[in-house]
Amino acid sequence: MDKLPKIVLPAVFLVILLVVLISKSTVTIDSGEAGVLYKQFGGGVVIDEPPMGEGFHFVAPWNKVFIYEVRQQELFEQMKVLSSNGLEIQIDASAWYEPVYAKLGVLHQSLGENYLDRVIKPAIRSAARSVVGRYTPEQLYSSKRDAIQDEIYAETKLILEKQNVQLNEVLVRDVTLPNTIKEAIERKLRQEQESLEYEFRLVTAKKEAEKVTIEAQGKADANRILSASLTDKILQDKGIDATLELAKSPNSKIVVVGSGDSGLPLILGNN
Repeated sequence: MDKLPKIVLPAVFLVILLVVLISKSTVTIDSGEAGVLYKQFGGGVVIDEPPMGEGFHFVAPWNKVFIYEVRQQELFEQMKVLSSNGLEIQIDASAWYEPVYAKLGVLHQSLGENYLDRVIKPAIRSAARSVVGRYTPEQLYSSKRDAIQDEIYAETKLILEKQNVQLNEVLVRDVTLPNTIKEAIERKLRQEQESLEYEFRLVTAKKEAEKVTIEAQGKADANRILSASLTDKILQDKGIDATLELAKSPNSKIVVVGSGDSGLPLILGNN
């Protein structure tokens, strides 16, 4: 009985030591994550091998594993930048990004886990200042939002590619101008719209007047041609034809009593 505690205590100690070693020697990487191995006695960060993928891994207890999210992530930024004429503009933008998987070790070695603040935010702010500085507030408000979105994306992507970060998209959600500038732009746009509507009405009225003139001129020309073609002989023939047609009517009684001044027969009487 006296020897039992002497055997149990070392056994318990060994079990505890084994549990600690196992806990220090294993790592579980969740979905959407990857691990960067740091070898305490083997050259530091491993950059010449692929990152550790999802699942359960054994590592030496003296080594470390730094876990990164490798799924697409979103950064939302509100930035105050200057337009081409020096007015302050607020840009609300979102950036979709993710680390370059194959270069995760290099990213960890050069920038570390805080790469978002160290490189992504400065890059998108720098690109936004550069791009917005090319445009006037009126352009930003009315027609250039898609253009600045594409240009901010292109400039930010160029910066981040050198930092082992993949930029997938930049979305400009809102462009906020000072109220006085916004009101002035809206007033100008309304005036331009009213001017365009007035010009349209003038053009429409002019075309309508031209149409009426052309129609009247056509009728006048037709009447002139008709008048020129109606000689006395043609009129007399027309009169004879009309008289003959009238004579054929069953409701008429024809009595010829001579001729009128025009030389045409006279018809009197009805049934």
